[in-house]
Amino acid sequence: MGRPNDQRSSDQDNYVVFLQPKSVANAKANEEFGAFLRKQQQKQRWLLAAGVLMALFMAGLTATAIYTLIQSSCPNLHKELTTSSTDQDMYSPIYQQLDRHQLKHDFEVDVIEVVVDPELSLDLPFERPDSKQKTSGIQKQKQTVGASCSISEVGSRFDCMPGAVDLTEAECVDQGCCWDSSVPSIVPHCYYPSDFPSYKVTSNQPSGLGYSLKVSRDTPTKWPNEVKTLAVDVMYETDERLRLRVYDPATARYEVPLVVPNVDTPARNPAYQVKLPDPGMTFSIRVTRPGSQNLLFDTSRGAPLIFADQFIQLSTQLGSDYLFGLGEHRGTFLHSLNWTKLAFWTRDQPPEPNLNLYGDHPFFLGLDSQGSAYGVFLLNSNAMQVDLQPMPALTYRTIGGILDFYIFTGPKPDDVLRQYTDVIGRPTLPPYWGLGFHLCKFGYGSADELKKIIARNRASKIPYDTQWNDIDYARADLDWTYSKATYADLPDIVQDLHDNGQHYIMIVDPGISSTQPTGSYPPYDEGLQEELFVKKADGSGPLMGKVWPGPTAWPDFFHPSAQDWWYRQAQSYHSQIPFDGMWIDMNEPSNFVDGSVEGCPGNSSLDHPPWMPGVAQNSLMAKTVCPSAVQFVSSHYNLHNMYGFSEARASHRVLEKLRGERSVVITRSTFPGTGRYAGHWLGDNLSSWLDLYYSIPGILNFQLFGIPLVGADICGFRGITNPELCTRWMQLGAFYPFMRNHNAHTQDQDPGVFDKTTQDNMRPAVNARYNMLPYLYTLFFYSSMNGSSVARPLMFEFPSLQTYYIDKQFMWGDKLLISPVLTQGATSVYAYIPAGIWYDYYTGAEVRGQDTFVTLDAPIDMINLHIREGAIIPTQPPNVTTTLARKGKYGLLVALSDSGEADGELFVDDGVSLETIESGSYSFFTFSVRNNQLTSSVKQSKYHPDTGILLGRCRLMGLKSKPDTVMANGASVPFSFNATISVLNLENLSLDLMSSITIQW
Repeated sequence: MGRPNDQRSSDQDNYVVFLQPKSVANAKANEEFGAFLRKQQQKQRWLLAAGVLMALFMAGLTATAIYTLIQSSCPNLHKELTTSSTDQDMYSPIYQQLDRHQLKHDFEVDVIEVVVDPELSLDLPFERPDSKQKTSGIQKQKQTVGASCSISEVGSRFDCMPGAVDLTEAECVDQGCCWDSSVPSIVPHCYYPSDFPSYKVTSNQPSGLGYSLKVSRDTPTKWPNEVKTLAVDVMYETDERLRLRVYDPATARYEVPLVVPNVDTPARNPAYQVKLPDPGMTFSIRVTRPGSQNLLFDTSRGAPLIFADQFIQLSTQLGSDYLFGLGEHRGTFLHSLNWTKLAFWTRDQPPEPNLNLYGDHPFFLGLDSQGSAYGVFLLNSNAMQVDLQPMPALTYRTIGGILDFYIFTGPKPDDVLRQYTDVIGRPTLPPYWGLGFHLCKFGYGSADELKKIIARNRASKIPYDTQWNDIDYARADLDWTYSKATYADLPDIVQDLHDNGQHYIMIVDPGISSTQPTGSYPPYDEGLQEELFVKKADGSGPLMGKVWPGPTAWPDFFHPSAQDWWYRQAQSYHSQIPFDGMWIDMNEPSNFVDGSVEGCPGNSSLDHPPWMPGVAQNSLMAKTVCPSAVQFVSSHYNLHNMYGFSEARASHRVLEKLRGERSVVITRSTFPGTGRYAGHWLGDNLSSWLDLYYSIPGILNFQLFGIPLVGADICGFRGITNPELCTRWMQLGAFYPFMRNHNAHTQDQDPGVFDKTTQDNMRPAVNARYNMLPYLYTLFFYSSMNGSSVARPLMFEFPSLQTYYIDKQFMWGDKLLISPVLTQGATSVYAYIPAGIWYDYYTGAEVRGQDTFVTLDAPIDMINLHIREGAIIPTQPPNVTTTLARKGKYGLLVALSDSGEADGELFVDDGVSLETIESGSYSFFTFSVRNNQLTSSVKQSKYHPDTGILLGRCRLMGLKSKPDTVMANGASVPFSFNATISVLNLENLSLDLMSSITIQW
């Protein structure tokens, strides 16, 4: 590895150290430690200490390993890191956080080379070896050497044989690549030389939207069925969006059946510059920002372009080390570029790190070298692997389709999301009741038990809007049925829910039983007659697998008749059980046998491709249907990752037609564009504190993916919870955009099952959610309008080298900071408070932030919530259902800035009507505080409820002094003022928001 950029002259002797941790642990701490080190680099403040640490970190040691090493063997360095007066914030809280946790690690000698400046005047535990001697008895491994192999920075070496097991030097060289086994195992031993043959430009011509190129490869690679000549279309679609398509001009290939914008006029003032090579040169494309030349996309250095029938590869350099997105995977919100490999193939997989999970989202949001945001989307639905490496760079490898890139210029993160959802579609606006609290369990077992659950949760007086049923309600687990033996009273239960202003949703799996007597089960009989099921590879009939009801077939939702068939089944069931939404599970699709009950064709390259991405079980057919199966549009090999998307789209449209109003669809498997039709839950999580934490980066990632209605199973789906964990999870879950408590066949964990003290501890957070539902609903309105995030990472609003790593806190929009407890037994939380004034949601007391971490009290009955200065948050008094809460008068939480200003908005409609935004059938209000005066403005006024839209209360936080009088629309009104915390409260107002109002003090 190379030395830090500002090290001294290279002709000095070096220390050579060989270290390797015995095990890898505490990946989160490792990420935070990397943040600290990169902060020194970017601030150009390379202390000698930071140089040593970066060398160790880049060599592959974890943060905990480095900490233990330094603490035990380098006390001077340890002291400098923990007590330096040069810049306290430089080291805090990252290193001190490790110190507080007292993390330990073991070491053993291995073959990692670490180069350290010999003038480092610190007590190092390393001997200075003679440069002419062998190092510590370790034999250096063989390295293939040549001018084109002399890539000294290992972080810039690109894997030539990804996924190869027990690779040998001979196999590597046979591919025309370089070999070096002296580097750590995480680094590719076999890597591309700098002059590996690639495609050369044969023509480059202007086109209607940009440029059209032809590129050809003279030297073939070892991949079968390689395409010799490619077309490259560079399209300046908008000022903020560039499209790059690479495809076979001679033979039509599968392309993703997603409706995207059709552009016929090029951008006039693009916020990007494109550099393309002249004919005769090796093909590459470089995209930068005008002026600054900050990098957005650059294929000139990296793995060469390869385009074979079942192996397509392209690399791009990244604008910086900071990259987010690329799902669905479990991990921190910020990706590590330390040789991370991400596989994309939708799978029924309980969330665990380093595995492909339920969704496929080949989109990332990155930051350029100056911290501005940009995005890259590869529109490709085939199985894929994305490799991240320290260069920084990213390599795409997919096994089908074409390369179809969209590059978005931002420059703010929410700008990127707007630009991305311009392509994939805006998120749907959920019904208002869909933002309430939902309750479910797999295994209620009977209608009688369900009645008890409903009764005790109503009695708890914790807000509760929607009751769900998992599959045990169905007769023999059959879709569109209910058990007359155990759930005979289900129609009455649903009617009772509706009578109490509540709603009902049940699970519907895509697998349709194929073994019911002919004529007795319309879902299969009609689907078979209309040939609507996914077929065997030879097209001879439905492919058969197994799920809950036994042998099953899977509907092909891409079939043009599938939606009508789905509607007929839903309509028939709805006439018995008037459900309000659909929960579509198992739609990766999941299969209890691999491929089918008959297996998969042994000679099909679709089932056994020449290269396998790093998917779980190293198989495309594991736990799903045969990739060689046939669907109406294409093979399942091409469409697998879109199965959940296709079912969500059909279900959304069916519910709109069936109910005539907005409904809730929650899907497990997702693909770009799913947010237009459905929300998502994070799958079969575990009742653990670690899973509690991982839920936050999970919901933040889906904001990037255009699916803002997302949450995790509160208190955990698998395993057994406890009162403390469930309380903390109910508190955090109260601020998931989608809030549902759900678990499996273990003990009950609904709020009503707990003792009164635990219920009392849970209730305030849920009440706070319901109190601020008007604000949350307004955020969803904005998301539906422009794709903006609902739950928001701090780095969106407060970008800095510290906030890039924060995923234990988040925001609602740009106004509310949420800091949950994620640690067992904790009664405080170590939270980052951005610079400025923040107001405690509960009391209105002021907190002055300084872009640092502080310790906040967090007793068991509260979650820390802080309102940003300058914000106005609309509210309504919480009630036990949204039906009742919507009848209350509105309130305003006004958080004054230091200059006494604040702004906010409120969106109001009937909460259920279709196309309320498109038709304009809503009302919209803005609020502003200037010069000791709050005013409202009516921007849209087409929703007029009979009860009116009234302002009933107002809390103003941050007043400099007690006012003498308060006037509302010219009339004096009573008020109270808390001088200790500078909060003014106005109660019992009745001001009509349909007319402009003025409050003065």
